[in-house]
Amino acid sequence: MHFYRADLRDLAACLALDGSYETDRVWQVIRSEELDQVVTRFGVVQLPRTMRVPYPSWGEALLAHQERGDLILVAAESGEVRGYVDQETLPDQSIAWVQHLVVAPEHRRTAIGSALLTRSMQHARQAGLSHIMALVQSKNYPAISFLQRHGFAFCGYNERYYRNNDIGLYFARGL
Repeated sequence: MHFYRADLRDLAACLALDGSYETDRVWQVIRSEELDQVVTRFGVVQLPRTMRVPYPSWGEALLAHQERGDLILVAAESGEVRGYVDQETLPDQSIAWVQHLVVAPEHRRTAIGSALLTRSMQHARQAGLSHIMALVQSKNYPAISFLQRHGFAFCGYNERYYRNNDIGLYFARGL
């Protein structure tokens, strides 16, 4: 497997990857208001059947990230892009944001995602950053589990982050 910074030719291959996923669990928000308190909790809910979820549309952003100089790291073998990570660096906040981490479905569970995440964390450390963050859909239980296995902890949410009003969950870890 070869890992390298994407060039403009790689972006089309990155966008062609199927980022959809299957899940049988979701993080469900549970809110209650009591007197002068608002309490928000998340519960992991088992779905009655596995559901396939399309990856949120964002194509124009990848080119903008490339032009801005963000890290877009590709994992390729035999000339085939098998996955990539798109990471934004915010030096004034000492944070790296994983904007997208996508691995082709036929190559998932082969450690490509872990290798991409590890390399993106190394890049952030070398840039002198102290934390790395990621945002995922509340129904993307596979990604939530992946981040938690890599030391990320839940640190917040946005109730209507995505265009379809899905909840965005924030995860972070120190570097």
